[in-house]
Amino acid sequence: MATRTIARLFDSYNDAAAAVAELEANGFMRDDISLVANRGGTATTTTSTDDETGTGAGTGATVGAVLGGGAGLLAGLGALAIPGIGPVVAAGWLVATLAGAGVGAASGGLLGSLVGAGVSEEHAHVYAEGVRRGGNLVTLRTDDSRAAQAEGIMARHNPADASQRGSAYRAEGWSTYDENAGPWTGGAPDGTPGNPPGTAASRAVDRAAGTNISGAFPEQSDGTRANPAGTAASRATSTTPRGRDPI
Repeated sequence: MATRTIARLFDSYNDAAAAVAELEANGFMRDDISLVANRGGTATTTTSTDDETGTGAGTGATVGAVLGGGAGLLAGLGALAIPGIGPVVAAGWLVATLAGAGVGAASGGLLGSLVGAGVSEEHAHVYAEGVRRGGNLVTLRTDDSRAAQAEGIMARHNPADASQRGSAYRAEGWSTYDENAGPWTGGAPDGTPGNPPGTAASRAVDRAAGTNISGAFPEQSDGTRANPAGTAASRATSTTPRGRDPI
């Protein structure tokens, strides 16, 4: 029978952990489930590692701890460093795939491992970027006959919509996941591709109101001579004399 790989990105570690727990409770085998959780979340581990894992050193010992015993996948979580993402806590078959490739050197890191497992390249880019930005990725290998059940279980725990999330990233200037970009800095407004000025919230306000609160939309209103007062909408409907747009 054909096997499918189902992947879902969760913004909350608790939601991801709950999805894993429910999958196991419904008979999906621990060996077929994987969790990769960015350390920026609330995850805890049952293992400890030294600071070398942050640079990719000591991976063999770390993965040994990750794949060790315990009652369920979550009991086996341990630390691992992934190129382009940095330290994460992880467990499961996807982690073994990364470790087997020297933490992704041969397979293209997390992105390459996902594509190699059968996840569409479009969604794999979004999932890898989502983990980079602090997300939590659950992947499951299962027979086609149980795929719908697995998808239903994951859907109950607030996964992100991959297509919508990808569109949101692209609206910020992101195009594809780049493991050379380095770990996510938490949305600092440094203006680099994929990490434009402002925050997601301030940019959303600017897109809706035609303002430039975030600094990411210099062509919109910020009150300077080049960008007059008011909003794009108010200036378009203004009946005041030219050069005297309403505030």
